[in-house]
Amino acid sequence: MAAAALSPDDTVVEVGAGLGTLTEQLARRAGKVIAVEVDEGLCGYLRRRFESYPNLTLVNADIRSVTPSQLLAAADAHAPYLVVANLPFYIAAPVLRHFLEASEPPSRLVVMVQKEVAESIAAGPGRLSLLGLSVQFYASPRVLFTVPPAAFYPPPKVHSAVLRIDVRETPAVAVDDRQSFFRFLRAGFSAPRKQLRNALSHGLDIDPGNVALLMTSAGIDPRLRAQALRLEEWALLYRAFAAALLEKADREDRQ
Repeated sequence: MAAAALSPDDTVVEVGAGLGTLTEQLARRAGKVIAVEVDEGLCGYLRRRFESYPNLTLVNADIRSVTPSQLLAAADAHAPYLVVANLPFYIAAPVLRHFLEASEPPSRLVVMVQKEVAESIAAGPGRLSLLGLSVQFYASPRVLFTVPPAAFYPPPKVHSAVLRIDVRETPAVAVDDRQSFFRFLRAGFSAPRKQLRNALSHGLDIDPGNVALLMTSAGIDPRLRAQALRLEEWALLYRAFAAALLEKADREDRQ
């Protein structure tokens, strides 16, 4: 609870209210709480349990089907807001993207995820993943602490970790088209065990020799693997490829 650093002025979106254990603590500390729960039966229980909490709004929905703006409107609230969640492995990436890419993103997220996922998101060059780069493009993540299996009942087979993600006012790097940039990243990670020139060649359907030339011109060793590049290097490389493809298209138009 302390990890969320809540004040009576805060608006909090909780993803996956469940039985309401965390919901109650949030409602006692925050000005407004918007608890999202997909299970209709649990929502009925939560409505009865928290009927005396005027600062709590319960939304029965899949978080991926409702925008942050709609959630805020349901509670007559407005940005800034925070997100608190316990995210299972299979839903962590899409939920994080859902909030970070929203027209009204949160100021920060405090989430519990599988320990390996948290470390991947907060990793530096050499261990970067596609998910880590995607989050770091929008925010600054850090692992606060780990949670052992014994903290849960029944205990899971994996360790968990609490991750704090502070959202940037503007993305960490400037790119002309975010969707194109993320497609470029996905191409680079299409074969993460291969050298990046081969992964990009495969993912973009470009001759590996041309890929190597472009990487060298951008000052990046073609023999590196995708996880070795910093976010700034990915942006530099993306700009080099985008410029080369634009130049090629211009030549073809003139012919």
